[in-house]
Amino acid sequence: MQNEILWFILLFFNFFMICAMYKFFGKLGLFVYIPIAAIITNIQVVVTLELFSMAVTLGNITYASTFLITDILSEYHSKKDARTAVIIGFVSMIIGTILMLIVTFMTPDENGVEIFQSIKNIFSIQPRIIFASVTTYLISQNIDISLFKFFKNKLPSRKFLWLRNNGSTLLSQILDNILFNTLAFAGIFPVSVIIEIIFSTYILKMIVSLLDTPFIYLAGKLKPSKV
Repeated sequence: MQNEILWFILLFFNFFMICAMYKFFGKLGLFVYIPIAAIITNIQVVVTLELFSMAVTLGNITYASTFLITDILSEYHSKKDARTAVIIGFVSMIIGTILMLIVTFMTPDENGVEIFQSIKNIFSIQPRIIFASVTTYLISQNIDISLFKFFKNKLPSRKFLWLRNNGSTLLSQILDNILFNTLAFAGIFPVSVIIEIIFSTYILKMIVSLLDTPFIYLAGKLKPSKV
């Protein structure tokens, strides 16, 4: 039960921080937040844990929060701003991984061996994770942005904002989930485990998507007059 409680705390902390960054810094705050989420996701995703009796990868909250960011930018700013945020996240993933990967080839002194090994265990598998992350991130985020724009053109009324937000995210996450878990874990985990992770992670991302709906409305009220 502790995992589930902490999961919800992490979930709402992410959402509130996104809204706070938006209120105080406008779209610049979102441009700052998205690389934070992207880098943290690539660290957390190497950990599997049990949530609601399902095997899932850690990192689904911080990753899913990037879709809330691009949806806020698409709704209250422009498609161009949303794509800019995606590119910032993409570049951040690459830079962060290269910097930490170089560190893993260094030799620690005797006092730092244990900590160094922990860091190496995380980042030594990062090349494959980053390939899977970057590939799925670029594809799914651009699909999400395009779907959001499509729904906005067809249903421009604010009362359909919930549909634009959830429809674009839930549809893009189907491909995202299948593609990432296949690229990242094929040959590492048994097929049955990968399928379970795909299924369970998508359920959690559905929950995240539905629960972030009030926050995209809140973002509209918090939008600074000058952004």
